[in-house]
Amino acid sequence: MITPDLPLTDLHRHLDGNIRPSTIWQLAQKFSIPLQQQNLEELIQSTQIQVKTTDLLAFLQKMELGVSVLASEQACYRVAYENVEDAKRAGLTYAELRFSPVFMAHAHNLPIDQVVDAVIAGCKAGTKEYGVPVNLIGILSRSYGEATCHQELQALLRAKDDIVALDLAGDEKGFPAIRFKQHFKLARDAGWNITVHAGEADGPHSIWQAIDELGATRIGHSVAAHEDTRLMDFMANNNISIECCLTSNFQTGACTNIADHPIKTFIERGIVVTLNTDDPGVSGIEIADEYKLAREVVGLSAEQLAQIQLNGVEVAFVEDSVKRGLLSQLR
Repeated sequence: MITPDLPLTDLHRHLDGNIRPSTIWQLAQKFSIPLQQQNLEELIQSTQIQVKTTDLLAFLQKMELGVSVLASEQACYRVAYENVEDAKRAGLTYAELRFSPVFMAHAHNLPIDQVVDAVIAGCKAGTKEYGVPVNLIGILSRSYGEATCHQELQALLRAKDDIVALDLAGDEKGFPAIRFKQHFKLARDAGWNITVHAGEADGPHSIWQAIDELGATRIGHSVAAHEDTRLMDFMANNNISIECCLTSNFQTGACTNIADHPIKTFIERGIVVTLNTDDPGVSGIEIADEYKLAREVVGLSAEQLAQIQLNGVEVAFVEDSVKRGLLSQLR
C-alpha cells in the first residue's frame, strides 16, 4: 500500500490524541490519579474507540482520559517525546504534530506557557534521538471560547519560532471560524501557516469560512467539501489541500461508510490530498492502516497512493530546501 521508495508523511496527527495507554497508566500511578479502569487492558478499551462514536464531540471525549494524567510539565514532555518515537516506529519520513496547550493543561491547571515549552523540548529531544524531522502546529481549542483561545494564542506566540502553523479544532458547529478571525490575523502576521478543522462536523460554509476568514491553505478533514462543486474547484485552483483521515472520519460520523469517502472525488476534481492518522492513539491505528483502507476499501490505485505520498511533501509546512532534502532521501 505504501511505496517504500517514497517519503512517508503524517501532516494531521494530534500529539495529545496519541498518548500511549501504558503511559496513561504509569502517569496515573505516579501522580496518584484514580482511574475507573482496573488494569491496562480495561484502560485500552476506554481510551481507544471501538468501531465508531456517535459524533465528533463523543470522539473528542475519548481524548479526555489521556490528558487527565498530565499533572506536570515533565508529563507533557514525556508525551511529546514518545510521539516522536511513535513516528519513527510508524516509518514516517516527516511528521507534523499538533497540540492544544490549553487542552493539555486544563485537568491540572498547568501554566500554559510551560506546557508549550515542555512539548517543544520533548519533540526536540525525540528528534535528536530518533532522527525523524518533526514540526509543531499549535491548536486553538475553539470549544473554550474566544478569550481562552486568545490566552492560548499568546502562549504559542511566545515560542513562535518553534511552531510552523496555527490550527482551530474542537466544536466546529458551536464555535464557527468567524469568531476567531482576529486570532488568525495575529497568527498570519507572525508568519505562521494556517490549517483549520472544517467540514468535519459542519457543512461547506464552514470550509469557506476557514479559507476566507482565517486564511487556511490546508483544511483538516473537509469531508463536506464534496457537497459544493464550486468550493472543490476553488480549492483545486488555489492550492488549498485537504488533510484526509479516513478512520477518524468514519469514527466521528463525518462519513457513514469508508468506501464512500469523498477522497476519490477530491482527487478527481484536482485537489491535492494527503492521508493522515488524526488521533492514532484514540483510533488505535497507524499510518499504514490508512493506506491499506485507501487501497482495499476506498479503491485508490497504487499510482494515486504514491502521488498522495508525494503530496505530503509538497504541502508540508517546511521550506523548499527541506522538501528537496526529503525527496532526495528516497529509501
